[in-house]
Amino acid sequence: MRGLHADTGYLLYRVGLRSGQLFNACLQESGLRLRHYAVLRFLATSEGALQRELSARLGYDPSAIVGLVDNLESQGFVERRPAPDDRRSRIVVLTEDGRAFLRDTDEASVRVTNELLGPLEPAERENLHALLLRIAEAGLD
Repeated sequence: MRGLHADTGYLLYRVGLRSGQLFNACLQESGLRLRHYAVLRFLATSEGALQRELSARLGYDPSAIVGLVDNLESQGFVERRPAPDDRRSRIVVLTEDGRAFLRDTDEASVRVTNELLGPLEPAERENLHALLLRIAEAGLD
């Protein structure tokens, strides 16, 4: 294993670091980073979210979320709107420009995934994806 520690948690950490490096390199032209992308991807699956919900679901410090949303808003990828059930609160909503950006990054995402998972057969990739999805979903409860 060429010097890698065999502990599963450590290996996941190493793969995560490599994935982040590759993805950040792909996003570099846009001026965004993987943390911005994570916010956009989360918002693409919802009708909007309170900043504190983004913080909790993505595991980012609340103060970091404010800066990330500010950056994304300045690029026109998200906007803050009054929450439907509480006009004093504001939700963060993905804009059409944000959706277009995500579509444009789909190819980069596939390239990163292919580079990371190159040593695996297609069936192994599917299995790994299913297992990681199960782990990730369990962490959201």
